[in-house]
Amino acid sequence: MKQQYNYQYRRQPGCGGCLLFFILFMLLAGNFRGLFELLGILLSGGMFFIFMLIAAFWGFSYFIRRKVATYERSQSESHNEFVYLLVHILIKIAEIDGRVSNEELSTIENFFRASLHYNYEQMLWVKELIKEARQSTISLDTLLADFKGKFAYEPRLILLELIYQVIYSGPKHIEPELELASKIGDFLGINIYDQQRIRSRYAYGRDTSGGTGSRGYSEEARSLEVLGLKPGATPAEIKKAYHKLSMKYHPDKVRHLGEEFQKVAEEKMKEINAAYQFLSKLN
Repeated sequence: MKQQYNYQYRRQPGCGGCLLFFILFMLLAGNFRGLFELLGILLSGGMFFIFMLIAAFWGFSYFIRRKVATYERSQSESHNEFVYLLVHILIKIAEIDGRVSNEELSTIENFFRASLHYNYEQMLWVKELIKEARQSTISLDTLLADFKGKFAYEPRLILLELIYQVIYSGPKHIEPELELASKIGDFLGINIYDQQRIRSRYAYGRDTSGGTGSRGYSEEARSLEVLGLKPGATPAEIKKAYHKLSMKYHPDKVRHLGEEFQKVAEEKMKEINAAYQFLSKLN
């Protein structure tokens, strides 16, 4: 499928408020008469208050655009493309019922803030991407094809992990989103074993209607699901599953995606290690 977009860095904002600089220049130059004449014109036209509002809005907008552009340029192209596609894909999933609710937007924003530990500048960037995604006409199929073409198997696993994490942290009625996540996993070429393991991880302690704590899993059952194993797995099967997952989620394999996604892989490795150690002690 032909790509329909190319990621472009935002330009640093230009002088959209040159009038403010002109006023400041007159003050510094001691041209108070010219300044008073200008303010008189504004006041006589009843425009002073409106002018101040516009100036405040411009200043705030300039500050945000400059922060976003500066942060964006400090990151690698792979990182920016990954987050761009992630945000756009999550918005498309949220739009499956025809609209994006405020609750869904909050879920996506909170995911970046709480799960990926994004700071103020990073969240400004994410909000800009969300705004773009809601206005975008690029199809989900195109976004997924771009993602599949740009990233290897390990980043695809991270994407599916993040999709399920957002789905299960969102509204209660998530069955359509789960069906779509399964189709995304198939399209990205993620094998059934990995798909079932990832979904089981986030379904742990929660039913598909959004309830929590209803499944009453034991630590053994949870550890088996983390490794993608069924009850009765042999020590050899446990060891084999552990080594396969250790290779897939090694932080070095997603280093190019940025620090936050390395941390996602590191947290996943901690979970895999804990599950393996627990099951090893039982055998």
